[in-house]
Amino acid sequence: MAIRNIREIGEDVLTKKCKEVQEMTDRTRELIEDMIETMYEANGVGLAAPQVGVLKRIVVIDTTGEDLLVMINPRIVETSGEQTGYEGCLSVPGKTGVVTRPNYVKAVALDEEMQPFEVEGTELLARAICHELEHLDGHLYVEKVEGELKDVDELEEDGE
Repeated sequence: MAIRNIREIGEDVLTKKCKEVQEMTDRTRELIEDMIETMYEANGVGLAAPQVGVLKRIVVIDTTGEDLLVMINPRIVETSGEQTGYEGCLSVPGKTGVVTRPNYVKAVALDEEMQPFEVEGTELLARAICHELEHLDGHLYVEKVEGELKDVDELEEDGE
């Protein structure tokens, strides 16, 4: 396992659509392990493959520190409700912005054994699923920010 470099806003790889994973290979397993290690090392709650420079439809999410979710070829099949709050991204370091997302999300994906599964999430998990899946289609949350991006330090000073 290895920590990979997280690509940052402005790099082309973050604007490209990812390809579906057709089969599980040793390289893909290694990528997933590296993504998990990289996400935890960066104190993130999610990471998509293009954020480490790989155009594959893979995301890893852990919103609690205890519930790791590996999603291969994920897609959202149902949403409802609405939540508005600050969001950040490992590919947009030091910045945050207000984004409105669904408060409930149901998604389908393949696990590391290429078996289908379904996941439902609310609040932070719903936000993370939407955020990470957008990376797979070449989009960053900054495209959805209401108002202006702020420095994370500004929020801490303002007590938000």
